[in-house]
This record gives sequence, structure tokens and C-alpha cells, in this order.
Amino acid sequence: MFDRPVESLTGVGPKVAERLVRLGVRTVGDLLCLLPQRYEDRTAVRPIGGLAPGDKALVEGVIELCEVAVRRRRSLLCRLADGTGAITLRFFHFNRSLEHALARGRRVRCYGEVRPGPAGLEMVHPEHRGVGPADAEPDDRLTPVYPTTEGLHQQSVRRLVARAVEATRNEALEDYLASALGARTLDGRPWPSLAEALEYLHSPPRDAATALLLAGKHPCARRIALEELVAQRLSLRRSAAGASTERARPLPAPTERLAAFRATLPFELTRAQTAALEEIVADLGRARPMNRLLQGDVGSGKTVVAAMAALVAAAAGCQTAVMAPTELLAEQHFASFDRWLTPLRVEVAALIGAQPARARAATLAAVADGRAAVVVGTHALFQESVEFSSLALVIVDEQHRFGVEQRRRLKQKGVDETRVPHQLIMTATPIPRTLAMTAYADLDCSVIGELPPGRQPVQTVVLPEQRRAELVERVGAHCAAGQQAYWVCPLIEESEAVDSRAASALARELGDALPKARIGLIHGRMKAGEKDAVMRAFKAAELDLLVATTVIEVGVDVPNATLMVVENAERMGLAQLHQLRGRVGRGAKASTCVLLYRPPLSDVARERLRVLRATNDGFAVAQKDLELRGPGEVLGTRQTGIMQLRVADLLRDADLLPLVAEISERLLSTAPGAVEPLIRRWIRGEADYAKV
Repeated sequence: MFDRPVESLTGVGPKVAERLVRLGVRTVGDLLCLLPQRYEDRTAVRPIGGLAPGDKALVEGVIELCEVAVRRRRSLLCRLADGTGAITLRFFHFNRSLEHALARGRRVRCYGEVRPGPAGLEMVHPEHRGVGPADAEPDDRLTPVYPTTEGLHQQSVRRLVARAVEATRNEALEDYLASALGARTLDGRPWPSLAEALEYLHSPPRDAATALLLAGKHPCARRIALEELVAQRLSLRRSAAGASTERARPLPAPTERLAAFRATLPFELTRAQTAALEEIVADLGRARPMNRLLQGDVGSGKTVVAAMAALVAAAAGCQTAVMAPTELLAEQHFASFDRWLTPLRVEVAALIGAQPARARAATLAAVADGRAAVVVGTHALFQESVEFSSLALVIVDEQHRFGVEQRRRLKQKGVDETRVPHQLIMTATPIPRTLAMTAYADLDCSVIGELPPGRQPVQTVVLPEQRRAELVERVGAHCAAGQQAYWVCPLIEESEAVDSRAASALARELGDALPKARIGLIHGRMKAGEKDAVMRAFKAAELDLLVATTVIEVGVDVPNATLMVVENAERMGLAQLHQLRGRVGRGAKASTCVLLYRPPLSDVARERLRVLRATNDGFAVAQKDLELRGPGEVLGTRQTGIMQLRVADLLRDADLLPLVAEISERLLSTAPGAVEPLIRRWIRGEADYAKV
């Protein structure tokens, strides 16, 4: 029943269905999960004579007067009296049928907010209905108030939800968790069934704890969240199980060559890097394809671990594809892999955007015949013209920037038709544990939770716009001392709607203020070649100051850049600011990040800036980002059902996750027949992530 189209309910034709889509409602299940925003107590009629401004009340009486007033704004005014007093009902939007329903002498019941008016107390657009002598007392249950949209009024939504709830009673909604929950209790009472929980949420008794209901902490709200999270986990487990039937080429660990690689490095691997490498090497040695997420804060040394994974593949006579989201980052990876692997007789090639035809043809030939053991590139890697000889490992950097289809196409270029490549996904966006347990249940996770020795934490300073002149002077002195700086400006074009300084105007302004500084400009609307030229000049220390939009957010590595200024920092998210801050502090010198803001600050913006000033820990920043933004935004464009949680909230319901895991395992072992229908009930479309 949950996955039936909403049109199957009486009263839902094409037009109503179209409007419901705007509320995210396509199925009966969506409608059942459209939970009330609040509840109103309409269980007792209040005497009009006892009302005061601000009261929300149910009143009943007789219409004494009904007239159309044409003053500043045409309106319908009705006078309702009950013997204790009278109140005006005011309607700005009305028609003949409303005038008829509220004609003089009719007895009506109204609910609305009381406010002062020109002729005493009034209600504007109250909900109303006619009542007769035989009408019973008011409902003994609270009245739900739902989200609405244009053309779909509150009473219509309420009526449709009531029909959906009634359908759950008539069709005996299957309780798939009953056997797995067994005799477990919540707050000392048995868990409610799904049908009981839905009915209670949509029509609670007058003494219900509405604060708990609205906060998602009531046992009935928890029951629905629990089932949805179990369905999500089972869906991801099924994806992972599907992947586990795939075969990959086992890549044995080349112990001596890995030791030789480490011996060439001018630094020691951290304990966290070593632990992550050991997990990856163990995975690569199996015939089951690796699906591993390598998390590490900005500058934690993920790339060198990935290069050692590529060495494992090369030692087995196989190829590795390294895919980066931008040409600049791909070039940086190519330089690193080439520097580390070429001395070990591993050929590294690059397929990056616009290459001269002859060079590209030579690279394609080296990839096709297997001479190129490691191939670094962007989306160019999965063009049809790229044929691998023996692709056994795919490394994807900043995975969330690639679509599912792109990853699938690259994976299809694997060793042969019977075996798929191992997959390593690197992300500099730390995923809080609560998200990783659910959203990434289909991936094994390795975490590099420490920075390499010698790295100094970046000092973060928060300054108001009024101190700009002082800051410009400081940047000038910094550049004059032979060090480099970034000045980040969020927007490219000047806009009246958003009062942000354009990067080009800012570059001119700084050029006037700092005539001795060599200033470069880079923004998203420049051609790729222009951007690359500026970035190369900055990396070569031919520029002192780089004015940029957030295109520098990912991957740029300039150790001599030790000062970062972020303009309009109050407009940016925590994760984005943390990523930008990670562009400095890449060497052994002390670095500073200045967050420039325009007061007044909202509470959320103030909290963001406070967190950044207080910590450099990417996981602490990520956890706070989750609290401020919610899981959907933190996960970005990850292509799973996780983006469509209807009731559950990964942050609020984090304490349920151990029970979610336990019940999922119990269902798989004792009630496998319930798994598929449970997934169908909750998941819109299949989570396709693990398959790519």
C-alpha cells in the first residue's frame, strides 16, 4: 500500500496529484509520512466573551451579520455571537458560496487566531463549518496542521491524510519489524506497530505530549524513524551483497617494492597512513572487489597512500586509473604519482583535457598495450577512445563530484568481462560517524585522522569588514617578506541582490593599494587554459597574491602560501570554509586564515565562525556542519535513497543506529521474506552507488 500512487485515493485527480508533488508526495506512503508541523487543540469550544488577543481558539455561535465591506481592501465581514460576546470574522478572499455558508442566522463553528480589529476582536480567514442541533461535541483529538502549497488548502490535505490513515486500517498494514523487535520495549512500553504509530501521529489524543511528537522523540515518531532507517540499511546491505558476488583480480602485496617506495620518501608515514595502507593492501589481495572510502582531512596525506595502492597493482602487472574532478587536481596528482613511481620503474601517464593530438595518441597507445601502469585524468578517462589493457584498480578523488553514470563507465573498463576493478574513493570531507554508519554502510572506511609531523595548525582569525584597511596592509607586508597569499571572493559578478565584492574589482582594488605586489586573478568563468596559466605562475612563485573565487577549494598545493583571506565568510558553509583554510599550512611555516565578515551576523553564521576559530579538526568541523545543515546537504549529491529520508533524521536519531544494525541482521537471518517488501515500502528507486 505504501508504494501505491497517491491517485489511488478517492479525491486525488491529476490536478491534486500535481499539487501534491510540490509537497514531495507521490505515493500513499509519502502522504502518510507528511507529518504535521504542529497540532491545534480544538477539543473544547471557548466562550467568545473570554477570548483575548493572541488566543487560538475554537468558537461556536450564530451569524448575526454578514456584509461585503469596500474600504481600503474589499472583504467579507461576519459577526458571530454566542451569548457571552461577539467576534468579527474577516475574509479577504471569498466568493458567493462562502457568503451563503456564513449567511445571517446560520450556526457555525470556527477556529483561528484572535487579534484586535477596528470593531473589537476578530479572526482573519478562520477555518469554519456549519453545525446543526444534532452535531456532536467537538473532536476529542488534536487537529494536525500540515505543510500546504498553492491550490491545496489545509482542510484538503487533512482530509487526504485521513483517507490514507483509514486505508492502513482497512488493509491491515503489514508490520515487518514485529518479529525482529520481539519483546523489546521503549521507555518501558512495547514498541507500537507502524499502523498504530501513524494513526497516533496524525490524530493524537488531546493529552498527547505534542512537544515530543514535533521533536520526533515520541515513541510513535521513533517507531517510524526506526523502520525507515532499517529499510535504508537493508537497501545498502543488498547493494553491497550484490557487489560481493562480483569477482576481482587478487593483487598480492609486493612487500619489497612497498618498502623501497617508503625508503624513497623524504618523510615517514604517520601511524594513521600506515594503518589505512594495511587495510587497502589486505583488500587488494582478495578476489572480492575492494570498495573502500579513504577519509582524511585536508593535507593528511591520502595521495601517497593511494600511490602505494597503485604500486601494488603495477607489481601484479595491472593498471590503475586515477580520476580527479578538475584538470588542475589531475595535473597535481600526475606530478605526485610520477615523482614517486617513475624511480621504481612504474610508467605514469596523464589524460587531461586538451592535449596535442600526437601526445594524446601516444598516451592512448601506452594505455591500450599496458605500458602505462598508472593513468591519471579527469572525465577524459572514460571516453570510448580510452582502452585499458588490464585495469584492476580505480582511484576516485573527491568522489561526490562525479555522477553515478561516469563511475560506472570507468568501472566497465576493468580487467575483463568476468572481473571488475577494485575501487578506492578518497574524500577530504570527513564524514561524521553517524552518517558513515548509515549513508556509507556499503563501503568499508579507512580514516587518516592525523596530520604529518611538521605541519603546524592554521591559526584562524575572524575580522569585521571595518578592519579591511588594516588587513590589506598586513597582506602587503606578508608578500613583501617573500611569502604568498590567497584572497578569496565568493562571487564573480557584482550583484545588487548579493552584496559581495567581485573578484575582478577586488583584484583592481588590491592592485591600487599594493602596487609592489604581483597579483593574479582566477575565477570560474575563465577558460581552463587561462586558469592553469595563473595557477602555474602562482605555484612557481611568480605571483605574490592570488585573488580567486572558490575554484581553489579542491586540491591546490602551494607550500609557500601561508596566508588566506576569505571575504564574506558569513555567507559560506562550514565545510567549504574548512576546505579553503586547508589551502594554507601545507609546509612547515606557520599559517593564518583570516575570515572577513560583514556584520550583523546571524546566529548560525556566528556559530560557524566560532567553530573554525576554535578547532582545526576536520571531524569536529564536520560534526558541527551536520548539526547546522543536516545530513542531506553534508552528503552532497551522493546517489542513494539516503537523500530521501522522509521521517528519520540521522542526527536526531543517531542513538537508534545500533538497534537499526541489530534489527537488520535479525531480519536477514530470521525473516528474509520481509526484506524486499520493506525496502520497496521506503526506498524510492534503488541505491545504485555500490554498483559503481
